[in-house]
Amino acid sequence: MTTPNQDWLARSRQAVWHPCTQMKRHEALPIVPVARGDGAWLVDFEGRRFLDGVSSWWVNLFGHANPRMNAAILDQMNTLEHVILAGFTQKPVVELSEQLGQLTGLGHAFYGSDGASATEIALKMSYHYWRNLGQERKTGFVSLRNSYHGETLGALSVTDVPLFSATYAPLLRQTHRVMSPDWRLAEAGETAEAYALRAAADLEQLFRHQAGELAAFIVEPLCQGAAGMAMYHPAYLQRARALCDQYGVHLIADEIAMGFGRTGTLFACEQAGIRPDFICLSKGITGGYLPLSAVLTTDAIYAAFYHDDVSRGFLHSHSYTGNALACRAALEVLAIFRDDAVLDSNRAKAAAVAADFARLASHPRVSHGRHLGMIWAFEVNDARPGFASRFFEAALARGLLVRPVNNSVYLMPPYVVTIMELQAAFATLQALLDEGLD
Repeated sequence: MTTPNQDWLARSRQAVWHPCTQMKRHEALPIVPVARGDGAWLVDFEGRRFLDGVSSWWVNLFGHANPRMNAAILDQMNTLEHVILAGFTQKPVVELSEQLGQLTGLGHAFYGSDGASATEIALKMSYHYWRNLGQERKTGFVSLRNSYHGETLGALSVTDVPLFSATYAPLLRQTHRVMSPDWRLAEAGETAEAYALRAAADLEQLFRHQAGELAAFIVEPLCQGAAGMAMYHPAYLQRARALCDQYGVHLIADEIAMGFGRTGTLFACEQAGIRPDFICLSKGITGGYLPLSAVLTTDAIYAAFYHDDVSRGFLHSHSYTGNALACRAALEVLAIFRDDAVLDSNRAKAAAVAADFARLASHPRVSHGRHLGMIWAFEVNDARPGFASRFFEAALARGLLVRPVNNSVYLMPPYVVTIMELQAAFATLQALLDEGLD
């Protein structure tokens, strides 16, 4: 007689090809069946509860089964679920576009379904802009070392994580990589700001020699997520903005993971006081409810596509572009930010647990303890190969869902997490380190 969890696990292995997964591993490492969500928690089919320390791949903001989000989407379902956006429009997409424009200082939101789609849209728009201006040599793209921008072919071309990109290398465009400003790479005695400016000098060196062939520089502002939450000083973004202006290269801010409050401000670029030429948004945009992404750009870039010639228009689409349900969910997310002073609440929570994290970061096995907004991360110095899987499984057995990146452990929970829940999560991580799990 199988248990409910075992039954769903077996059926999933038989029918579902899980993402970013070597399926054979699940012969030994069980898939986790989830029956329902409850705030910051996930519950399996046998009643076991797990604190969602990764916000279900960084998308969930206000908890699972959030009553306010549920009500907004249900209300929209009773009015309009979807309509083609080519030649038609509807209330949620207009209102969302207006609000995103006011919040970013950019305009004319273009919609996709996910983060990789947003990257593709921004790259294509940048190239097409220069082509419309007669600068057809500007076809190159620049990204940071260790960057991640998605897994479709264009997005993979500007991604520098070999696990994802190496297999598909023959299919990808050749792009440029520059030094990452990740402060963990600074030399002894070098400040995070000094290292950021040194990394920016590497970007300037590339621009100086090849700007005439470069369309855009794409960057994850303040934190490179898939690099193990690689954080850096905002001076890098300020210098990158100045260099892009000086050399005529677009700046694309990939705020897919870091937008919507993750870094402590609504958008990470705010902490550098800059405005990019393009901003890519996804993940938290719908609070983890529905697939949606958006790319906003400047009026000047939009104007370069506005023409009698159809081929000069941006001919990119997918069937669910600007889906009304997803846009309504995103509108409710923005309303919750406003009504509940979410950013202030997050800052208060982070301050309340600062001492708890400091104790964890001072553990003899830990280095590079770092915190930004609602992200906490550190390295385990003596981690052996396979550490990430072992740590994931051990934490799960204690009711905490974390997904280490190599030897980097991070916590990125939904904003409804309580101070006590955060403290308990840090205590669990401390216990695993004390027990010698490597």
